[in-house]
Amino acid sequence: MITMLARGALAAALLSLAVPVQAHTTLETQQAPIASTYKAVLRVGHGCEGAPTLKLRVRIPEGVINVKPMPKPGWEMETVKAPYAKASDYYGTAMSEGVREIVWTGKLLDEHYDEFVFRAYLTDSLKPDTMLYIPVVQECSGGKADRWIEIPAEGKSADDYQYPAPGLKLLPAKATH
Repeated sequence: MITMLARGALAAALLSLAVPVQAHTTLETQQAPIASTYKAVLRVGHGCEGAPTLKLRVRIPEGVINVKPMPKPGWEMETVKAPYAKASDYYGTAMSEGVREIVWTGKLLDEHYDEFVFRAYLTDSLKPDTMLYIPVVQECSGGKADRWIEIPAEGKSADDYQYPAPGLKLLPAKATH
């Protein structure tokens, strides 16, 4: 016979399994076609263990070019440019280097929410019907950090990780007439 305490513990354990792990830095739009422009809106829902966010670093994956971050009032923004692994065509212009990292520096209290935006072109070198992950490091006061950089291994999903990178489902390119 199961005691009331054991029954309560069992119910709590089952409930915790039913609630999926939520990535706290996510993309607002979670799918987009390749060979098109994509507006990435990164949503930051809290700080690190109660500490305010002071810096957000976004690493731009291969196959994503012509990155243009949106300035945020009250935040400083810098970009790190570097060569791409291979040159890509952007509407007739060969692009061999560009923004590879975006860094916003400011202050976002743990009890507040904010969005960080950039626009980019998803090249046709990316494969449709796959996931593209955008690693993000959230640096907070007191030396705390949440590193949203875990990329699921084959057969796994973001729900299997504590700190999954925000993911974008890549769709086939839109047909042109």
